[in-house]
Parts: sequence; C-alpha cells; structure tokens
Amino acid sequence: MPKKRSGGGLSPTQQAAKFLGVSVLAGAVLAGIALPAVGALGLAAKGSVEGFDALPANLKTPPLSQRTTILDAEGGTIATVYSRDRTVVDLKDISPYMQKAIVAIEDSRFYEHGAIDLKGVLRALNKNARSGEVSEGASTLTQQYVKNVFVEEAGDDPTKVAQATQQTIGRKIQELKLAIQVEEELGKKKILENYLNITFFGQQAYGVEAASQRYFSKHAKDLNVQEAALLAGIVQSPSRYDPVNDEAEATKRRNVVLNRMAQVGDISTAEAEKAKKAPLGLKVSKPKNGCITAVKNASFFCDYVREVFLSDKVFGKTRKDRAKVWNQGGLTIRTTLDPQAQASVQQSLKDHVNQSDSVAAASTLVEPGTGKVLAMGQTKPYGYGKNETEINYSVDHGMGGSNYGFPTGSTFKPFVAAAALEEGRPATQEYSSPYEMPYPEPVQTCSGKPWMNTAGEKVPNESESEVGPYRLKEAMALSVNTYFVQMVADIGLCPVMKMTDALHVVQGSGDKLPEVPAVSLGSKGVAPLTMASAYAAFASRGMYCTPIVIESITQKIGNKQKSLDVPKSTCSRAMSEKTADTVNTLLQGVVDSGTGKAAGLTDRANAGKTGTTDERKNAWFVGYTPNLSGAVWVGSASQQVQMKDITIGGQYHELVFGGAVPGPIWKDAMTGALAGKDSPSFNLVNIPDEDKDKDKDKDRDKEKPDDGNNGDDGFIGGLTDGGTGDGGPGGFPGGNLIQGPGNGPGGRR
Repeated sequence: MPKKRSGGGLSPTQQAAKFLGVSVLAGAVLAGIALPAVGALGLAAKGSVEGFDALPANLKTPPLSQRTTILDAEGGTIATVYSRDRTVVDLKDISPYMQKAIVAIEDSRFYEHGAIDLKGVLRALNKNARSGEVSEGASTLTQQYVKNVFVEEAGDDPTKVAQATQQTIGRKIQELKLAIQVEEELGKKKILENYLNITFFGQQAYGVEAASQRYFSKHAKDLNVQEAALLAGIVQSPSRYDPVNDEAEATKRRNVVLNRMAQVGDISTAEAEKAKKAPLGLKVSKPKNGCITAVKNASFFCDYVREVFLSDKVFGKTRKDRAKVWNQGGLTIRTTLDPQAQASVQQSLKDHVNQSDSVAAASTLVEPGTGKVLAMGQTKPYGYGKNETEINYSVDHGMGGSNYGFPTGSTFKPFVAAAALEEGRPATQEYSSPYEMPYPEPVQTCSGKPWMNTAGEKVPNESESEVGPYRLKEAMALSVNTYFVQMVADIGLCPVMKMTDALHVVQGSGDKLPEVPAVSLGSKGVAPLTMASAYAAFASRGMYCTPIVIESITQKIGNKQKSLDVPKSTCSRAMSEKTADTVNTLLQGVVDSGTGKAAGLTDRANAGKTGTTDERKNAWFVGYTPNLSGAVWVGSASQQVQMKDITIGGQYHELVFGGAVPGPIWKDAMTGALAGKDSPSFNLVNIPDEDKDKDKDKDRDKEKPDDGNNGDDGFIGGLTDGGTGDGGPGGFPGGNLIQGPGNGPGGRR
C-alpha cells in the first residue's frame, strides 16, 4: 500500500493516481456532453458520478465583497474597512499585459477550448505520468473561477472554506458542470474579467486592482509587462511567490511567466529578456484596514459609524442581515464629521491631557437642530497597547462605550430646572437652601408611590458659607445642591423623568434613570454624546434631535452602484421655547460669573454647566452656543482615580473640578471648531436679580465664584460605587451612597 510522505501529503504515486482519476472523469464528462446516453451509462457503471445530468447547473455568484470607504462631511477619506480588500474594475481598466500574462501562465488555450481543455488534460496527464508526480494541472481559467466563487461564497467561515476547497471527485465534477454553464452564459471576456476581480493575490489583496495598488501603488490599467507578469505568477501560490517576503522566489516566478508569454506569442523574446532584467520595482502600500487606521484621530468616530450601521434596522431586519451587508462592503459612507471641528477637539484634548496620564478625557460636538455629530475624540487612542483602548468613552455601552457611562455631577441640574419651569415654577423660584439638610420627603414619583428618605441621608452644599435662601439664577451659577433637592421635592420626580426622557438622557448602560432624588445631582453614569445632544436642545430653543453620523451611502455591487437609505435625525419638542430661553439665560450666567467662568467664550454667545462628582473621580463641562453643543468628560474609565494632588497634561492640580480641566478643553475645542463660523445670539429672558436688601447672611462671600478658583475650592461630593452609581453600605433606597464631607451623590461643580 502506498505510503504518505512525512509531511502528511500524498505520495507521488497517490498524487498521480488521484490526478488520473480526475482526468478520466473529465474525459467521461466530455463523453457525456457529446453522447449523453453512453456517457451516463459509462459513468454510472463506474459508480463515481452517477446522476451527472441531475447536478445543479446554476452557479449562484454572490456579489464580490469589496472595500468600504468612510468619508468626512467634505468628502475626505477617514478610513477604509473590508473583509476582503477588493475594488472591482471592468476589463477595459485592466492592463492588456495583465490579461495576457494571466492567460499565458494559467490557461494558454483559454480562447480555444470550451469549459474543459481536453488537450490540456491529456498533456498534463502525459507529463505527470513521466515525472511521477503532479507537476502540471489541467484546470481551465473557467474552472478556477468557479472554485473561487465557492470560496467567496464561503466568506470567513472555516468550515465552508474547507468544503469549497476540498479535493474530491464529487467537487471536481460539480465544478466541471458549472464551468460548462458559465462558458455558455458569460463568454470568454467576461469570465476573464470576473476571474481577475475575484482571485487572491496575497498581502490581503483580492482582485487585480487591489493587488496592483498593494504591490505597485498604481491602477491595474497602468501595469507594464514585468509588473503584470509578477502579479500573474503570484496567483498559483500567493505565500510562496510573495514578492514582499521573498523577492528572489518571486523574481524567478515572474521570469517563468515572461518566458511563457514569449512562447505563446504575446510578447517577443527580446521583450521578455529585457523585462526579465528589470528589477521588481515594488512600491508597496501596506494594508490599511479598519477604524484603527483612521486619519484625523477619528478612529472612535469611525467605529461609532460601524456600530450605527450594525444596529439600525434601516440597513436590515436583523443584526446578522446588517452584518452581511457591512461585510459585503462596496460602500461609500459620507458622514457628518467636520474636519475643522474634529481637528480642534483632538488638538484641545492633546494640549490639556496627556495620553500617559492616569486619567483620560473625551469630547463630542453636536450640531443643534440637526443632531449631526461633528466631532468625537479622546486622549486614549484606539488600540491594544499601553495607554490605548478599544472603548469609546463618548458613547453608550451598546455602541462600544463604557459599561455605565460616567456620573455627570451638577451638569444634570439644568434638566431639573427645565422640568420645574415646564411645571410652571418661575425663574425667580426661591428655596431656603440651607448648608446641609436631609433629603426631603415624601417625593412624588411617576408610579404614585412616594420616595421616602428611610435612611435619613443628608445632602450638603459646597461650603458652610453657602446658606440660602437662593433664587434659581444664583443657585444655578453657584451650583447649590440643597436648592435643587428642594426643587425636586417641590415638583416631584416624575416631571424630571419626563424631561430626561424627552431629552433621551439614559444611563450609559442603556437603562432608564432611576426615580430617586440623588439623580438630580448627577449620580448616574451618562455618555458624553448623550449629554451633548441633550444640551443641544437648549441651544435649539427646546427641539431635541437624535444624533446622526451618516449623511449618505452608496453601494457598489460588481460595477453597478445604488444608493441606500440612511437613518434620519428625528426632532421633537422637549420643552417650550420659553423654558429653553430661560435655561439659556441661566446657563449663560454660569460661564459669565459662575463656576464655569474659566470656560466662557469671549467672542460669541455661549452657555454651559460644570460638574464634578464625589471624591473627584469625574469632572465635566457641558456647554453650547446657538449653533454648536459640546460635552467634555475627564476622569478614570475604571473610576479608581481621585483627581486630587494630580498632574494632568503636565500641570499640577490640588483639586480638579469642572471649571478647571474640562472647561478649558471645551473652550479651546469650541473656539477652533467655530472659527470663521456665524455667531448667532440666544433669545434671552429677563430674570430679576435677588433683592439686594433681603435679610440674608451679610457676611456670606458673594464673590466666591470669582476668587480665582471659580468657587471650587471646597470638596465636591457625590459619586456612587465606582462609576455605576449603584449602592453600597449606608445607601438610601435606589442604592445611592452619600460619601464623606461632600455634598451627596453627583457632586456640584
């Protein structure tokens, strides 16, 4: 019995026998074509291909997967992504040298025979018999094309790929019959075009256009004779003849192709000799696949685009359906990314926070009234190494973000104010606002069952000097905690929940916010994109628009293009214009003279709010102009770093607060993003100042926000359980833990 070679392959005798079997079957099939009855009887007698005529004769050719190109709003390329790096081209866009080279080396009688080359079979059989091994095959280009179709259809499924490439007599017979059909339906030129577009050329390049770009950085139509010969030679064994890794072997193979081209009369002997003396002339373009290769530091934006595609039903009923379209590729996706805004965001982040710092920063800019996401960046770049991450800090967990988002601190307070204004409370609403107080009870909820402070938890203000009564304007500017918990107790939690629902504010996990008073102080984790989009509703006078990142998509299938439907922003009224205008007036006070003064823009109308959480694990600034909204978060993704006595971006901070690090990031990012853009105004309302003669604590330092530290020299309280906002010893119902001398879950500035 013949033995296998040590490498596990068949012995020369076995190989020859196998080839003989296939060759005989090919002859039998030919006989079957010429003499159906005799052929069928003969084959049946051998018991090998019984029912040849019953085999399916329709080759289902899937559209070839191609690369997808993601563009910014101005048409510049952000990244290319693909499961197969391929660009389908017409035969007229493939160099004549390339067409001749591939035919010469793979199937020199391509234009003379039908689907099966009987002379080739006999010639190969004779040569292999004399050599004692399979040194020459007999598959035609058409048969090779059919096999490649099977491989393409298998995709990246290893089981299907194995089935598509298995060397069985049954598979060979199926390929033969389908090759006959292809020859009848397509004709020689189309088969050649399809073959050159489908076949693998190594180095992740599928099809001759991608191969030409990979090895020579030029289009396939511009290949010269020696370049064409090199590519044609690679096809037989892309790993063995890889010119990047083995130039000598690739050169020998190229010269074999040139000799063959001369033998069949495609070029002269002199041309072949001249080409053989030429260097390979490689100008290799490295594969650039995926969002990790995105330019403009837009890797996370690119990844968000992919997540939107895979999650939105406009692109398919199921995620599997959508993934199939994405992997098919051939898409040109024009996005909302504004190059100027993106560059400004990334430069500001780089200027203020180092990649190697123990904390990170993320920023997202959104256009009010349209929902367009114009920029998205962070200081820990996309990657798998040290100080890199795959987590997009700007978005929800379901879209590639952190598990829970990040507690927002006092940036949540404008939502409470908007809810109260919608309930009819005046902009001059006043509460006693003591320095410290128990959470008021009972507090009405949407369920009808009131929340009770059964644990007797208390909430303090920033410092003991902050004692009311306060009206809304000053309470917002100073970010007075006891004022806002009294406001929640007054109006109930349900109006707050309705407001946050209208603004699509959810936890980073995707869960709804809990109905507990501490939520009004920003105890729960939220994503920066969510906050930027919510604040954009204030800028657009109460109209909330869902964020969008895709402007248009065209898909190329083969050589044809079609447009795909894309998700549209849905805009809805979240609050009245009067409420939005009032909030804008309140928040303009924050950047004029309140805790966010260091972040205020000097050349245009702007408004915003600071936020810092318990133990200073998170610091925020969320702000906007009438035409741009942006959120900045600074903190540790693991929620383990307390930003005290810390160096960030090369600058030492005794205490980090919302107006100190996030505020300047926001200011610089917005300044660059808006440079040269219109400078519209808000529709402000008149909110009377507090009665200066009112009997209040005369000794209280009313200039606290302007003391050079923007009023943030006290302890900032209020985070829950390392970023999730959930529970811990001593927590009150809802699992929110009041920590230390701070001011309750969520903090204040």
